[in-house]
Amino acid sequence: MSIFGRQVESSSGFLASIWKEYGKADTRWLYADPTVVSIEIITVVGAGLLSFAVLYALVNDLPSRHFLQVLLCTAELYGDWMTFAPEWLTGSPSLVTENPMYLWVYLTLFNGLWVVVPLLLLAHSYQYLQGAVSQYQHRKLE
Repeated sequence: MSIFGRQVESSSGFLASIWKEYGKADTRWLYADPTVVSIEIITVVGAGLLSFAVLYALVNDLPSRHFLQVLLCTAELYGDWMTFAPEWLTGSPSLVTENPMYLWVYLTLFNGLWVVVPLLLLAHSYQYLQGAVSQYQHRKLE
């Protein structure tokens, strides 16, 4: 995948071989699909930088970690939705669902991790933030 016209299917190298393998399940990753490229640009730049901010806040035990984590997880879930919703709405022409390996391992398991992990982190941050707000409100009433 490239924004400059290079195609993964004609590239060589380790990362290209991984994309080619995944491209057997989702052909949009073999060429410069505008939706996928657009989402990946935001992911690499925005979510990449935000990931470093979350990591810094986590290592330094900063309470801002939870706000940043909510932003990052929400962005990831939105990216997941925008990657697959257009595909589903058009009948999944680029997804190879006939092959059980591609459907259940590549598409469901591997992509499911990008949904489950952010949901778990959102739940964790929700509990932390809810507790902090409750504690603040309780002190305010005293």
